[in-house]
Amino acid sequence: MAKVIYIASSGDEYAVEAAAGDTVMAAAVRSGVPGIVAECGGNCSCATCHVWVDEAFAPLTGTVGEAEEDLLDMAVSERRPTSRLSCQIRITGELDGLTVEIPPEQP
Repeated sequence: MAKVIYIASSGDEYAVEAAAGDTVMAAAVRSGVPGIVAECGGNCSCATCHVWVDEAFAPLTGTVGEAEEDLLDMAVSERRPTSRLSCQIRITGELDGLTVEIPPEQP
């Protein structure tokens, strides 16, 4: 298990326990974290689970694939160097304490 901390645009924080192999998006949806819309259900075909990963954890979240790159370019909120689709980040032991910010606007 790993703890993931979601920071809403309001500043509210939500700490969620996530199992190894789960995605950051799935853990948020299951726990009712607001702002992670996950319209496509985690199939990397929308950008409604866009998050900004804390810089300390960014290198541990894996590489951004071509489909994710394209979707991030179309996201409603500002794209930052640490932007990711939370459906594409798999939980590992290294990610215990992962902190992500949820942009203020998701479609």
